[in-house]
Amino acid sequence: MGVIGILKMIGSKAVSDLQGARIHITGVVQGVGFRPFVYGLATRLGITGWVRNTSAGVKIEVDGSLEALTAFINALQQEAPPLAQIDEFHVQKCAPNGFSTFEIFHSETIADAFQPISPDVSLCSDCWRELLDPEDRRYRYPFINCTNCGPRFTIIKDIPYDRPSTTMAPFIMCPDCASEYGDPLDRRFHAQPVACPVCGPQIWLEVDGDRLAEREQALQTARQLLQEGRILAVKGLGGFHLACDATNPEAVATLRRRKLRVDKPFALMMPDLATVETHCYLQPAERSALEARQRPIVILDRRPESSVVREVASGQDTMGVMLPYTPLHVLLIEPEPGFPQALVMTSGNLSEEPIAIENEEARKRLSDLADAFLMHDRCIHTRCDDAVMRIFDGAAYPLRRSRGYAPYPVHLPWENPPLLAVGAELKNTFCITRGRYAFLSHHIGDLENYETLCSFEEGIAHFERLFRMRPEILAYDLHPDYLATRYALKRAERENLTAIGVQHHHAHVAACMAEHGLDGEQPVIGVSFDGTGYGDDGTIWGGEFLVANYRDYERPFHLAYIPMAGGEAAVRQPWRLALAWLERADLEWDENLPPVLASSAKVRHIVRRQLELGLNSPLTSSMGRLFDAISALVGVRQRINYEAQAAIELEARVDPDEAAAYQFAISEDEVDPIPVIHAIVADLRAGLDIGRISAQFHNGVADMVDQVCCLIGKRYGLEEVALSGGVWQNMILLTRVVQRLHKSGFAVYLHRQVPTNDGGLALGQAVVAAHRLAFSLQTSTHSLKSKADS
Repeated sequence: MGVIGILKMIGSKAVSDLQGARIHITGVVQGVGFRPFVYGLATRLGITGWVRNTSAGVKIEVDGSLEALTAFINALQQEAPPLAQIDEFHVQKCAPNGFSTFEIFHSETIADAFQPISPDVSLCSDCWRELLDPEDRRYRYPFINCTNCGPRFTIIKDIPYDRPSTTMAPFIMCPDCASEYGDPLDRRFHAQPVACPVCGPQIWLEVDGDRLAEREQALQTARQLLQEGRILAVKGLGGFHLACDATNPEAVATLRRRKLRVDKPFALMMPDLATVETHCYLQPAERSALEARQRPIVILDRRPESSVVREVASGQDTMGVMLPYTPLHVLLIEPEPGFPQALVMTSGNLSEEPIAIENEEARKRLSDLADAFLMHDRCIHTRCDDAVMRIFDGAAYPLRRSRGYAPYPVHLPWENPPLLAVGAELKNTFCITRGRYAFLSHHIGDLENYETLCSFEEGIAHFERLFRMRPEILAYDLHPDYLATRYALKRAERENLTAIGVQHHHAHVAACMAEHGLDGEQPVIGVSFDGTGYGDDGTIWGGEFLVANYRDYERPFHLAYIPMAGGEAAVRQPWRLALAWLERADLEWDENLPPVLASSAKVRHIVRRQLELGLNSPLTSSMGRLFDAISALVGVRQRINYEAQAAIELEARVDPDEAAAYQFAISEDEVDPIPVIHAIVADLRAGLDIGRISAQFHNGVADMVDQVCCLIGKRYGLEEVALSGGVWQNMILLTRVVQRLHKSGFAVYLHRQVPTNDGGLALGQAVVAAHRLAFSLQTSTHSLKSKADS
């Protein structure tokens, strides 16, 4: 509200007359220094009254002159602390109360009220400076923080966000910390995790359950172990990491062997941007992303001369890098002659399990993986993996939305019922909606074991408690075997809730639409490419062209079906998919072709019989599986050790100078790769370089997407395209498709807030279910009215 609005609200009394106002603010306004900001502002402007946190936001009641109140209300909105995010700002005129001072009142709990919660925030520059200042009382203290940085989401148990409701409750503040905590003009006023070496959490080093060192000695011993090539389990902000020297081949190989992580890339931590630039190429937007307060892992192009072991990201020309985001990380990776320039900093778990967060849990689960443990005694309430992103076209393109971002909401342009969307099987996140907020959870992971399912259920219970929400509707994926789907259906039956199934690829497109705030009145062309999604016809979809709004969709085109010989075995062994395409293209299984050489004659005979009889060979229209098949066909990857490995390594082989493209056959409703298969086999026999073949395939897919979108656009009169699904993590394909679509005159929507992979699926499930419910209620109301009129 500006000056004119204030004048209208308060009236036309003389400027010098005392006026009163009540202000209510919602958004991320707790745990971000908002109350001390209000206090300082009121003091500066000579305003009296009070401010307090509530479960519903921040309440302010003030007295002052019209001029002072106008300046106060404008400044509240224009000068808010950097971590604050104001969503709603309400001002109400009231009689002046005759306040003589300005005070900060204790927090107030309001039944059923809720508010957004700040994500965890990386170490701020002020605390970083104090951490390394020998004259500061928190010199080299691994838990230094203030209202502008430090843990939030991972330590909070309940709202309002006050120290007793966090895992810092057991640490009683010393007089110095209490003084800072209670001083409204101090940077640490009501910083709930505030602590110092006298009264706060401490670190220690353990080997085989015995404490070998504490505090600074523990840190230095840990650094020495890393230099020696040992594996270190480090308790961080949202869980344990496993760390080792990323330039030491033996250390990296040992970590892979122990963690049972054969090829999947490891994340890296480097101490500063200068170091990152010695190992990776950096664009300005990538530099900004690395330094952002969220401190995500950013996927960067690797420099050929980098000393980081190639096995950190086998078969790839990129590396995932983050900067230190806690004071403990800053101290652990502090540059020093002889100390590694880069550390592997991967999740503290055995492959596919949730990360460990509790000390005793880590001792049990990580003892066979780590040589030593760098522990601390501040509890982690919510496990939270590191976020991962790429930069596309100068802006963030999220691949995993977690620490630093969750549980910050996606804002929707409509009111939503209390709803829980449970997400997918892989890269699971869930989403709850309330009002105009969609709270997408932190990364849960792949729901393939009991431990991750427990983490999923615990996360849902925590969100429902934090946001004071009991769902009335559950949204779920149509796949009957997904653990998330089973959870939703069982809970719906147990609690008598409405359950709404949402088709996988419709949810992908809807998620992209929702994060851009589209109202859904006009459908979009949704190009949803991924590996697996249960189709309406009972087959496995994944190469889909949809015409979709939030409630419904049509499927005018899709990739041609192919049988997956062996079912899930074909996902793990892409040579099976390549043989299936050769069979469908009426091409011989020539023993000079790489996928034929990948298996024995006996196994190939079984596969052929499966294809002929349709035994254990579900049909798929998946674009992800086509990429896998081409990777196997050209000899890049016959067996995979992690999701999308074959496609990722095929992308890495693209010759950037190759402009030619393979041509797909496009019929009335189907896109057939048979001409592509024939052309690739011919080029293989002619000895064409794999890089050129890979490039022509990528170019061909891009041309095909543009052609099909043009056909749909003309048929339906549409000019907007939404790209969603895991295949769009392929940057080469994404770049070439977007260029072509723009040239054809389309507006293109990409994911910018939630992942394009299944990590963003729950948002789409939520908005589809909400719109279907609203339509159902409207239809029922109209039907009842018609009956009453008759």
